Amino acid sequence: MKKNILYIAALGLLTAFSGCSNFSDINNDPEAITPSVMDYTLEFTNVQQYCYGTEYEAWRNGLIYCSTMLQHTASTESYWCGDKYTYSDGYNSAFWDRMYPNGVRNVIDLLENWKDNEKFYPEYQMARIMKVLLFHRMTDMYGDCPYSEAGQGYYDANGYPKYDKQEDIYADMLKELKEAAENLSGKTSTIGNADIIYHGDCAKWQKFSYSLMLRLAMRMSKVNPTLAKTWVATAVNGGLFTSNDDNAKVEHPSASTSNNSCEPFGKIYCHEDPDAYRMSESFVSLLKSTSDPRLRLLCTIVTDPSKKIGSGDWQMGDTIASHQLGMPNGYDETTGASSSTYLKNAPNYPGSKNGYSVVNRYTYARIDAPTFLVTYAENQLLLAEAAYRGWISGSAETFYNEGVKASMKQFNQFTAGLAPSDAEISNYLRLNPYSAATALKQINTQYYINTFSDDYETFANWRRSGFPVLKTVNYVGNVTNGTIPRRFTYSSGEASINSKNYLEAVGRLSGGDKMTSRVWWDKAE
Repeated sequence: MKKNILYIAALGLLTAFSGCSNFSDINNDPEAITPSVMDYTLEFTNVQQYCYGTEYEAWRNGLIYCSTMLQHTASTESYWCGDKYTYSDGYNSAFWDRMYPNGVRNVIDLLENWKDNEKFYPEYQMARIMKVLLFHRMTDMYGDCPYSEAGQGYYDANGYPKYDKQEDIYADMLKELKEAAENLSGKTSTIGNADIIYHGDCAKWQKFSYSLMLRLAMRMSKVNPTLAKTWVATAVNGGLFTSNDDNAKVEHPSASTSNNSCEPFGKIYCHEDPDAYRMSESFVSLLKSTSDPRLRLLCTIVTDPSKKIGSGDWQMGDTIASHQLGMPNGYDETTGASSSTYLKNAPNYPGSKNGYSVVNRYTYARIDAPTFLVTYAENQLLLAEAAYRGWISGSAETFYNEGVKASMKQFNQFTAGLAPSDAEISNYLRLNPYSAATALKQINTQYYINTFSDDYETFANWRRSGFPVLKTVNYVGNVTNGTIPRRFTYSSGEASINSKNYLEAVGRLSGGDKMTSRVWWDKAE
């Protein structure tokens, strides 16, 4: 974050708020918006929009990189860098560049203006949770980053924020979640529809806070299992999601192709870049090998994926499970017939790139597809792992089965009745029963499936757990020596604008500011 820039931006905002009050009453603008009359519920909604993201960083970090690195999707396009572990400075830093001057600045401004306002006491707690949601993604993607001084440029006039250690950031985020959840107990909110996640339901926000806490606690399983166990217990005792009805998600009923109001991933799949990717062979093969009924809800084959939603010949396509085919990662369409990376030389090439599956247009590739932030299915799968590790009471198998069922039934939140039937789910669990001998692989593979289209989370949990085991590619020009990246690199402007703090943070990375360096909780085993 370029905090000096934020300070100037905030100062400009203050100027807009305060009119010309320093020049006498004759210059006062009676229509100026001052902090005393500013409706901060509008900023609350805006912060939530950044919590689910915009197409800018979702396209670059989420899809171009994460989804192809983790082999949910594949691409032959050279600018879809994650497929082949090539480097783009701007794509690496997209989330950083987008969130620090916008989402982070706005949530800090919201907290500063509500922290002593009893009228918005419950909403202040909700804002604390949203801050954690933004920052846990930021630090999981980059490692150490500005946190304690982030977004404070206007309030403390410090244009050069320090990079807090990720370990310290995690400690504070967990504290914030605990305090926010406790402070929401028994409270009532009047924010209503300005809250596009829960419409002011404090009880659901409380569950959200503890459910996010569970995610962060499990993130520490490799680096500090004792602390992880303690926070898992706190989350469980506090009260987690109890069904899919509690899912933290954002609906987009008025989404359109002309602005950022729609679900960012869905918009890219169906409008912004519909022909640039295909479903990955690794992912489709995983679903086929286990007779997973979600396959038909995740994939489709269309005659011409380049046609954008809204065009006259837009197709929903063929969703029959047996017809789906994934494209292998690490191929291109430019190197020529003699190259081993030329797509037409790939095993099982279907004769045309359009023979490969794309994202299902009844679910995730819809312009109005909901954004899932934290889900009941994720909770149950993390609890299954915690039970397997002996950190909580209860049956790991029971949690696992409930997690799989919830993941499948989650498709009803796209369209009622769309999810696999109870009989299909029972048959899947019969064919793929829980086994203590392979528990971590099974649990985290299910987590991988459930976090499709939330590939920031897919990337984080894969680094933590190591599952599923993915193929690697060693494409010419890759920057990782043929290994799947472990983090994103910092915004290049930091080296010159905030050089002292940037260099200090880079010095704490074992391999420097590279995609192969590991963040604090991603301990090599």
